[in-house]
Amino acid sequence: MNIQYRVLSRLRDLGPLSRAQLSDELEMPRPRLVAELDRMIASGTILEAGPAASRGGRRSTLVRLDPELRFAAVDLGASSIDIEITDGRLAAVASYSESADIRQGPGPVLDRVSELLRKLGAQSRGARLDTIGIGLPGPVSFRDGVSVSPPIMPGWDRFPVRSTLTSEHGCPVVVDNDVNLMALGEHHGGVARSVDNLLFVKIGSGIGCGVQVHGQIYRGSEGSAGDIGHIQVEAAGLPCSCGNTGCLEAHFGGVALARDATAAARAGRSEALAGRLAAHGAVTAADVAQCAAGGDLVCLSLVRDGGHRVGQVLTHLVSLMNPSMIVIGGGLAGLGHLLLAEIRSVVYKRSPPLATGNLAIVLSELGPRAGVVGAALLASELHYGRQL
Repeated sequence: MNIQYRVLSRLRDLGPLSRAQLSDELEMPRPRLVAELDRMIASGTILEAGPAASRGGRRSTLVRLDPELRFAAVDLGASSIDIEITDGRLAAVASYSESADIRQGPGPVLDRVSELLRKLGAQSRGARLDTIGIGLPGPVSFRDGVSVSPPIMPGWDRFPVRSTLTSEHGCPVVVDNDVNLMALGEHHGGVARSVDNLLFVKIGSGIGCGVQVHGQIYRGSEGSAGDIGHIQVEAAGLPCSCGNTGCLEAHFGGVALARDATAAARAGRSEALAGRLAAHGAVTAADVAQCAAGGDLVCLSLVRDGGHRVGQVLTHLVSLMNPSMIVIGGGLAGLGHLLLAEIRSVVYKRSPPLATGNLAIVLSELGPRAGVVGAALLASELHYGRQL
């Protein structure tokens, strides 16, 4: 990695540092580092920030990131837009979330994203955005900055997301799958801070997995690694949005759970769900979570069945990848410890003992912010000069 990236990423993660501290951190000869820092200060890449605490001799000068740096982090879900504007250290200076429908197509959705970015940029004391990171809820060609044949995103196939936003905002843009960004976010600022080999499982409208190996996101040769929602779990199963049958997310996930709960309500198998259907005209996955928490047996069974299916798929991944942690996130992580307990039960029972001896299976610490934290991190990596 180049020196500039190493300096900027340390200042991002640790805050202002003296030249001596940076030399220690980077294990770099002081004269070489000082020359590079002087060049970066002259170019405005970093700023001097006053004297550092004395280390017994002449006091060194602190250096810091430009406080006017602004990164935009966008997490697009099937039914939501989450945006944060951050400073160079990834601290949020403005944020906003709203419901949205990804099926409206890239034109209306990205127009709304751009409108929100301009508004939030103005709120964060500067209209300039230095870099944008955006996550999409479907397969993404990371190299090309486009979504490829996304099952739940009509009109998005090969749409030039990166070039569209670059043209609109005049800054570099990096595009990734939303679950990869969640994995990055959780590793940077969540429960997986010290974990190098990680699976982040998003259970939302559908199901996906971010795979991190040796501290790096593994995207596969074309960017579709981790698309576990379309692993077949039933040979003669239900039709899936991808065109196949028996996929995991055809049987579990927000859409599938709402479908099954509605059927149970209409059949009179759950008084609690029938009451919600009568009151609201529809039953959602959130209704299932609330009724399960209240002890409704049908809802408890739906959650356990779904957790069992997810656990079965993860068992294969544990045997293949041997991660040290699995993090469960996404909208249905609100099903909480009931879902987590079922997933744990299946994975620990069916996986090889060597693979599970030190395997932690936990809920996301960042929750709904995991995606925007990861998007901001990826935007900073691009801006600071890392080769992505």
